[in-house]
Amino acid sequence: MNIQFIGHSTFLLEHGDTRLLIDPFIQGNPQATVTLQDALNWNVTAILITHAHGDHWGDTLEFTRTGTPLIATAEIAAYAQQRGAAHATGMNIGGTYRADWGNVTLTPAWHSSSFPDGTYGGMPTGLIVELGGQRVYHAGDTNLFSDMTLIGDRGLDAALLPIGDHYTMGPEEAARTLDLLRPRVAIPMHYGTFPPLTGDPAVFQREGQARGVDIRILAPGEHTTL
Repeated sequence: MNIQFIGHSTFLLEHGDTRLLIDPFIQGNPQATVTLQDALNWNVTAILITHAHGDHWGDTLEFTRTGTPLIATAEIAAYAQQRGAAHATGMNIGGTYRADWGNVTLTPAWHSSSFPDGTYGGMPTGLIVELGGQRVYHAGDTNLFSDMTLIGDRGLDAALLPIGDHYTMGPEEAARTLDLLRPRVAIPMHYGTFPPLTGDPAVFQREGQARGVDIRILAPGEHTTL
């Protein structure tokens, strides 16, 4: 699987002809090195959303207007359908979306979730994506919680973890999640985009490597392969 960090919490996961775009915050994202038109030209297989905040919901409607399927909570899917999305699958925590290309399971996340207009977005989630025989956990916005052990029990090839502090866990707390998640690889996200997000990826890398985890810090636009 190829993982491209677009910036903030936005990632593109690719295997073969499948392209999954997570939390497509591109317009207004000061870290993004691609334009919205660039991303619309990727022929994305599906959009996956962790929660409704504007820096995660982002440009979702621009993709759904082109017919790209959306996978998210029931509240997020309903909101998108009311705004013209033809292919929106609403789920809830613990549920798994199954497709020819792989699976997406929603997990808990400790955070909040509302759209930029104030509409309730349902419970925030993380995502377990199974693609190309590998399993990636995108934690969404969250803090450390003990049930991450159960997520780790699935066997994770990679964990994408917020480290920015203020709105999510910081780098030290994110490193502690590695004891529970036990991924082969961990990639920090949700830091440095805006002034409050002061978490230092070097701290996360030091703490993660001390735990024997392969920590990969990606600059926006960079790729890594599992």
